[in-house]
Amino acid sequence: MGTVIITGANGSLAIPAAEFLLRENPDITAIFTVRDPSNSDANTVHLRQILARYPNVKTSIHALDLGNLAAVQRFADDIAKGITNTQYPPLKAIVCNAFYWNLVEGPDFTDDGYEKTFQVNHVAHASLVLRLLGHFGPGGRVVLFSSDAHWPGKNSLEKIPPEIPSDLERLVKPPPDPADKKAALCFQRYANSKLAITSWTYSLNRHLLKDPALSHITAVAINPGNLSDSRALRTNTPGVLKVAQRFVIQPFMPVLRLLSDPTMRTSRSAGEDVMKLALGIAHPGERGFFTHLKKEKSSPESLDEGEQEKLWAKTLDWTKVTTGSTALKI
Repeated sequence: MGTVIITGANGSLAIPAAEFLLRENPDITAIFTVRDPSNSDANTVHLRQILARYPNVKTSIHALDLGNLAAVQRFADDIAKGITNTQYPPLKAIVCNAFYWNLVEGPDFTDDGYEKTFQVNHVAHASLVLRLLGHFGPGGRVVLFSSDAHWPGKNSLEKIPPEIPSDLERLVKPPPDPADKKAALCFQRYANSKLAITSWTYSLNRHLLKDPALSHITAVAINPGNLSDSRALRTNTPGVLKVAQRFVIQPFMPVLRLLSDPTMRTSRSAGEDVMKLALGIAHPGERGFFTHLKKEKSSPESLDEGEQEKLWAKTLDWTKVTTGSTALKI
């Protein structure tokens, strides 16, 4: 049936997504990447427990640090070689689930010299996808992760609206945060990464459609919803948000969904929808932006074709992807 890659596969959404994938598609080959594959990571142990329930499905867990672009390139090369050598069947989907944010400190920088939120969320995934485009089978799909945060005014944590600056280098090399704007800029960096992902999805689709050999691959950006049980709300976040998740968001999710955020739901519901998109169970052959499984328009800024192409060109520069490292004509 093909190979599915899921990054950040021990995350809150990814674990139920993986379980859905293995339960509903026993003929699949599933490659799961995590930053820490050792048993010292409780979340990786949980992922292994899920995989153990499906011993007849071909699965593997790989270390992948998206904060290291050389590691991304090595991983992509290994997967490409494995597909060429028939170790793995051609790709069915790449699910770019891994993410990073830091709402209390920052900006953080990777060894590549890029701001970590933007590199992990956008640059590293773009590098992975571009390097593997020549190894998809028929009807392949790329699933990228957006958020309501990409649209100004839609996320309650927003203090400064997301934007793609005229100097795109500021996305990967932002200046230090002024003390009085630290919290606001921390969230804006996350929102900017989601805006960039959404914008880049349109460029990716446009370039895929120009190439008859790759036009069968479709890319979608999904806003999976705000997840009431996500570990993200307890990771690199202020104490007030951790308390709110435990005492307000989780116990009152049905009320919050009705009164303030109709996208709010559990990680399990979101994970299953993501896999339905990835496998073409939902919206086969469709491209574009989705909230849950509903196709929608994304923010006005993300739809600016001129800005999309500027970001496309700059992303190629950041990823160091050239004609020799992707099947796409660039």
